[in-house]
Amino acid sequence: MSMIRKQIKEQAARYAKFVEWSDEDGCFIGRCPELMLGGVHGSDEAKVYAELCEAVEEMVESIHVDGQELPHPLGKKEFSGKFVLRVEPAIHRRLAAKALAAGESLNSYCVKMLVKV
Repeated sequence: MSMIRKQIKEQAARYAKFVEWSDEDGCFIGRCPELMLGGVHGSDEAKVYAELCEAVEEMVESIHVDGQELPHPLGKKEFSGKFVLRVEPAIHRRLAAKALAAGESLNSYCVKMLVKV
């Protein structure tokens, strides 16, 4: 394997890849949201993942050929753990009531709900 090919594989490996079943499409969908809007699909989960890895490598190579800079992988990005979420007052009120009924803070309740997504 050439040194350039090895570097491309190593860089591509740093990006998050997701393969999940889509009831709507009736197949597995593979995505790498950091690099590609689209994705790959098929009936075999392992094959979809392998195709996705190849597609990501091709995208990394294409970015290099175009002389552009690769985006920073999410796995390397530092997050504070805080973000502001704006919702309608009625939704805020409903969430606060549900948190109170569950005996939790609004923050704890919302975190539990987000983790379920």
